Amino acid sequence: MRVIRLPGIHHDSNSILICDSKEVAVIDCGTSWYQLLIEERIRGQLNSDSNICKIFLTSRRFNHCGASSFLSSVFDAEILIHESAVNSLSGGDHFSTWASRFNSDMPHTIASPIADEQKFKIGNLFLEAIHLPGHSIDSMGYYLESHELLVAGSTIPGENMISRWDLPTGCLPDLADSIEGLIDLDLEILITGFGEQINGKKSIVTLLESHRDFLDKCIDIGDSDFSELYVKPSKTVTYLTPKIIN
Repeated sequence: MRVIRLPGIHHDSNSILICDSKEVAVIDCGTSWYQLLIEERIRGQLNSDSNICKIFLTSRRFNHCGASSFLSSVFDAEILIHESAVNSLSGGDHFSTWASRFNSDMPHTIASPIADEQKFKIGNLFLEAIHLPGHSIDSMGYYLESHELLVAGSTIPGENMISRWDLPTGCLPDLADSIEGLIDLDLEILITGFGEQINGKKSIVTLLESHRDFLDKCIDIGDSDFSELYVKPSKTVTYLTPKIIN
C-alpha cells in the first residue's frame, strides 16, 4: 500500500493517491485551473499496470473538486461525493461550490452519491467515508482503519489553519462536533486539506483538540467581533489563520 500526497498548487487542495495492488483512488483534485498539470502529476506516480478506479471528493468546494470532471473523463473513473452535493455538481453551481469567488465557472460534474460509513474496496484495502459536516454540509473524510489514517479535506486544512464555517452550507457547531468525532478515531496519520501530513497519535490529538477549542471559543463569542481571533481571509481562501490557536 502507498499513500501519496500531491501538494496543492496556489489555492488548490492537496490531492491524495491511495494505491494498493493495481488499483488507485484519488482523493480531491484542486481547481480546474491546473487540471492538465494535475493529470501529469498523477500519471507520474502510476505504475504501468495501475488503474484509477475512483475519484473521491471531500467537499463541493471548487478548490477541491474543480478538476474532477476532467480527470474522470481522462482516467474513466467514477466520481463520488456526499449525497447532498450531487445536484450542485451536476448543475455546475458556482455559488455553493465557491467557484464564483475564483471568477471561474464550475464544470458540470456527474458524481455518484455516498453516505456516512459507506466502505469501498481499493485493492485489498477498505476505505470508509465519514461524514464531517461543518465546513460544508457535504464535507467528508476518508478513513483507512487498517492504517489508522484519515484524509480530512478542509475539515482540517492544516496544522495552523482552521476550517471556515462561514461559506455556503457551513455550520460552526457542526464543525466543532465533527472534530470531536475525529479525536475519538485515535489516528496515527492525519492528511490535511492543504498543509503537511501529521504523524503520531499524540501530535494529532493535540492538533485536533486545539482546533476544537478554538471553535468552541468562537461559539462562546457568538455574534461578536472575531477580528481578535483570526486574520480576515481573502475571498478565495477556504480556511482561517488564527492569531492565537490555543
